Amino acid sequence: MLSFLSKTLKTFRHGIHPGDYKDLTRDLDIARLPFSDELTIPLSQHLGAPSRCLVKVGDKVNRGQIIAEPAGFVSIGQHAPVTGTVKAIEMKHHPSGKMVESVIITKDPFSPQTFYNEHAMEWENLSPDELISLIQHGGFVGLGGAAFPTHVKLKTPEGKNARFLIVNGVECEPYLTSDHRVMLEQSADIFLGIRILLKILGAEKFYIGIENNKPDAIALLTKNIPSDMNGEVVALQTKYPQGAEKMLIEAVLKREVPSGKLPIDVEVVVQNSGTIAGIGMMFRFGQPLIERVVTITGPGINNPANLLIPIGTPLTDVLDYCGGLKENTRQVLFGGPMMGAPQSDLDVPILKGTSGILCLTDEEVTIKEEFPCIRCLRCVDACPVYLNPSRLGALAKTRDYEGMLEYHVMDCVECGSCSYVCPSNIPLVQRFRVSKALLREKQAKAVKKSA
Repeated sequence: MLSFLSKTLKTFRHGIHPGDYKDLTRDLDIARLPFSDELTIPLSQHLGAPSRCLVKVGDKVNRGQIIAEPAGFVSIGQHAPVTGTVKAIEMKHHPSGKMVESVIITKDPFSPQTFYNEHAMEWENLSPDELISLIQHGGFVGLGGAAFPTHVKLKTPEGKNARFLIVNGVECEPYLTSDHRVMLEQSADIFLGIRILLKILGAEKFYIGIENNKPDAIALLTKNIPSDMNGEVVALQTKYPQGAEKMLIEAVLKREVPSGKLPIDVEVVVQNSGTIAGIGMMFRFGQPLIERVVTITGPGINNPANLLIPIGTPLTDVLDYCGGLKENTRQVLFGGPMMGAPQSDLDVPILKGTSGILCLTDEEVTIKEEFPCIRCLRCVDACPVYLNPSRLGALAKTRDYEGMLEYHVMDCVECGSCSYVCPSNIPLVQRFRVSKALLREKQAKAVKKSA
């Protein structure tokens, strides 16, 4: 038995223990998906302002060429995932359910689809601001699912200090194994990415947090930490939502991020392991974020897999490559079962934030009758940020959104733990999401009116 498994495992308070269901793909190596004939690149794949298009219909583009630039600080660059021709620039269906302006590229059938400008990027003599700009224009976002622009988190606000970098290798969502495979197969890129981020942040130490259901990744990364780097791998108890930033910081450093504050307020920056590997790869080869590893899994898919997929690939092409859906498949989600987004259109594209494609059958997707709250407080025991979901749910039902603010609804991380444990089948997290969206809209209108 490995020594790290015999130690007391770190974790946070509260949370839940759903089954991990990772056996379908945890031992499957990453394979490359063949390039689709046509790819759709939404100009909004991240939080913040959509990217500003730089190409026009009929333009020839090369794989890795920039096709859209950042439209502000909280915005990123977008790049051609294939060599081909810009067929159209139009509104297309987005996995969020909205219509989003997108660039449609038809693949050149005679191109070998090699990256057009492969070269190592000299980073050692660049300033932190220069490195941040390269990461922004390289199109990097958090690959764990939130898709928050990476460079924004790396730009330390004036008066703040980033002493610690935490690499998030937890991957606590059931079924998903893309981060696990990246840690096993791209460890060199991860450590190069860590070096670059440490230089940007001026951090004194890094930690790699990994749940103990990935003992091979814990052992490999522990063994491969370069001798000149100050860091360690931290084995964590398998529990959901261990991968949420605030929970991960509490588990690793025993520091609590106060209500309304950010990790930088406790001198920490957290980045996903896949994001860091992608940054390392960019500085090794010059390749921006034009593809990512995605787990295709669940009882509803015939051939589960971990695939390296070009951004913009149609979901239908991915499903077909994996043998198609089973007849009794009821639902396809982008992400995991706890926080994933159900898809109503199978022609939507794979995004930078698409960590997994989960296919569920009739057996897993059942409509349960909702009953009145019985005040059992299981949701209170489960909530990782110490809210009262029962009370918030009652306020949401009466549309008392101002009252929800008093109970700190904006601190909700929307992990779904409350809904998971509720014996009355109350869709608590769904109500909180709607309530938070309405509150943000109201606040934005108030700001606009006062301006």
